Amino acid sequence: MNYQAIIDKYYPEDNELKHIFMVHGRQVANKALAILDQHPELDMDRDFVEEAAMLHDIGIFKCDAPAIQCYGTEPYLCHGTIGAELMMKEGLPKHARVCERHTGAGITKQQILDQKLPIPPRDLVPETMEEKLICYADKFFSKTKLNQEKTLEEAQKTLTKFGEEGLERFAEWAILFRNKS
Repeated sequence: MNYQAIIDKYYPEDNELKHIFMVHGRQVANKALAILDQHPELDMDRDFVEEAAMLHDIGIFKCDAPAIQCYGTEPYLCHGTIGAELMMKEGLPKHARVCERHTGAGITKQQILDQKLPIPPRDLVPETMEEKLICYADKFFSKTKLNQEKTLEEAQKTLTKFGEEGLERFAEWAILFRNKS
């Protein structure tokens, strides 16, 4: 699969938004691949991890997030479900799942209902090892501070707004994906 062709389809202009999208995607992909390489026992699909990491934020252009050059109309929280819709149209259901399940450390149906979030009320929690890995790697990078990788503690802090469940999932992933060197 040529993920660059998909990116170019939705981000046809070389502008600041595409730059932010590409740099962030590459950072997430590189971290995910480095973790994958340290954990052959987890038997993950390397090509899929790279593709899905590069595409996980594909829906941001439709969102209202001026700080990252997004001038759409949808709330930023919707970028994952928007990305999932785009990937389904491309015939990529596994990539769609990564898009919709990477927000926070995943969001449950109950959280969506309790917090009246503007996304479909269903469980959007990473399930496959690849989904978990990309979601985990994503938490270390911000699209507003492109050249900085967060520490584990800083990444955890960004999850506090999503509740205790997400923090617990992230802590489990930190153990699962720990650096072996």
